[in-house]
Formats: sequence, C-alpha cells, structure tokens
Amino acid sequence: MTMEMHSNFVHPVTSLILPVLLRPILSQLERRDAAASQQLRAALTKAEQTHPGLSYEIVMGILKKGDLNVNMNESILRLQGSASETDLEYRLNRTDEAFQELNKKSASLKRILSRIPDEISDRKKFLETIKEIASAIKRLLDAVNEAAPFIPGTSGKQAVEQRKKEFVKYSKKFSTTLKEYFKEAQPNAVFVSALYLIHQTNQIMITVKSKCE
Repeated sequence: MTMEMHSNFVHPVTSLILPVLLRPILSQLERRDAAASQQLRAALTKAEQTHPGLSYEIVMGILKKGDLNVNMNESILRLQGSASETDLEYRLNRTDEAFQELNKKSASLKRILSRIPDEISDRKKFLETIKEIASAIKRLLDAVNEAAPFIPGTSGKQAVEQRKKEFVKYSKKFSTTLKEYFKEAQPNAVFVSALYLIHQTNQIMITVKSKCE
C-alpha cells in the first residue's frame, strides 16, 4: 500500500485503525467478556497514545504474516460507516442541543464518506454522493459555529476555530482530489483524501470535547 503524505502529517489511516477497526471488535467481545474487553481497550488506547501508529503496525504485521494484500485506505474508509456507532471518543456528552447537533452532523458526514468505495465506480451515483458530502460539510461547519458560543474562554474558542480552519483546508483538498479523479481515475487518492477529512472531523470533536467537558 502506498502511504501518501500531506505535508508533515501522519497518514490518516494510522490514526483510524484503532477507532474504526479494533474498537468495534472489542465492542463485540464485550458481550462475551466485558472485563477482558475493557482491559484490552485500555491497554490498546494507552499503547497508541504512547506510540502513535502502533495499532496500524500490528494490523499490517498480521496481514503480512498471512500474505494478505489489502487496500487499507479503502477498507478503513468502508468500515467507518459502522464504526461511528461504537466509538464514543468522538461523541460529545453534553446535552445542549448545539452539541447534540454537532454529534449528528459529524457522524453523518463520516457515514456518507464511508460510502465512497462502494459508489465510486458508478459515476451517476458517485456524483450524487459528492453533492451529499458537500452539503454535509456545510452542515458540520454550521454546527461548529452554533456550538462555538458555548465553549468557555478565549483560548478554547481559538483552539476550535483553528481546528475548523484545518477542516476547511482538507475539505478544499478533497474537492481538488475529486477533480483530479475525474481526469485520471485514481480511486485510492480519493480514499486517502476522504480519510484525511474524517480525521479532521474527529479532531474537531476531540477539541470541542476537551474544551467543554
């Protein structure tokens, strides 16, 4: 798999392996052995925080050992559709309507993006999905603006504003990547760009959560 890089930034798939692939598996394990699942979840989370990208290395090591050829960008993007329901790290706990709307809009954008691998080969359907993504991006930004007044302190507001700017930057890159795709038909570049957008969405949620809860 080609690990394409955007300037000085870790490839987004490395940050999404734990929440998108591993945590849903642990949630299934929790039904059979809650204690073991919670211990594994805590250990993996701590290991990933100490050594970012460790979860990715573990999964890729298993695939290599099994001599399996998997496009991880495509796979993680597709799995994102169901992962939003099990990972609470990117969900705000505050009951204010503005924060609940932000939860809904961020999850909605990620679900729509997760459909790309299944729809990219159908031009008509993909063009409709692109329109949905554009609308979902706008709704997410509107939701961030609605939540901003509830964020205490100048530094908190500035941190969220900076995340919003980063999100907008990667939204524009995603748009550029789509234009290039219709000229060159390189779907993996679209998958990677969509993963960056998901990562930036998660960063907004983490930042808002850290400043408000």
